[in-house]
Amino acid sequence: MYRRWFLSIVIGLGISLGNYLSLRAESPDTAPVELKALITQIDAAANRQDMERIRSLYSEQYVTADGLMFDEFTQGLQQLWEQYPNLNYTTELLSWEQKATGWVAETLTTVTGNREESGRNIQLEAKIKSRQTFQGDKLVRQEILSEETKLTSGEEPPEVTVNIPETVKVGESFDFDVIVNEPLSDELLAGMASTEDVKSDRYLDPSTMQLELLQSGGLFKRVPAAETPKIVGFLLF
Repeated sequence: MYRRWFLSIVIGLGISLGNYLSLRAESPDTAPVELKALITQIDAAANRQDMERIRSLYSEQYVTADGLMFDEFTQGLQQLWEQYPNLNYTTELLSWEQKATGWVAETLTTVTGNREESGRNIQLEAKIKSRQTFQGDKLVRQEILSEETKLTSGEEPPEVTVNIPETVKVGESFDFDVIVNEPLSDELLAGMASTEDVKSDRYLDPSTMQLELLQSGGLFKRVPAAETPKIVGFLLF
């Protein structure tokens, strides 16, 4: 029989191309009060789902490293809030650097929430590490350094171990393993894994994933690193 849960995790591999250059990291304890306040205000506006305030904190020229523009960002954010009306945002400042026009900060944002769908309670947990560029009192650019988004549903969803390298060279093959930590006994496991380019339209129109019956307790793939950042996703059911 099938288990009465599902687990879906999407992992961003934007740093797989070696384009991740660390800041000349200053301790978050030494960060300017103005920078800390901006990060706190963005979290507070997101927790209130206050789009007007978000628009005032982001530059109209805001863009992400993978080409998501301000209007696309706000549209996608509004759709996310409609699906998850009780999201909670918490951002930790990891490091920062002073620039002539403002600051560049590396942050870790944790997003949690849940929604009902077809009688199921679906829980979301996302961790996004990013490099954010602030000018004046606006966020003008964001580069996702790493991202993991997990959706779970049902009773006692499985604990899994994900083995994936933090960095690989272009063209180098790497292993992507998702191992279910608990015995499956006589129950069946279905799932799949996929990779695709990081594109702005995927924020609003995600691709579908076709499940296959798995003969072992997890997913085991070997894929080559491409010349563009990739998203790796997997789904277990």
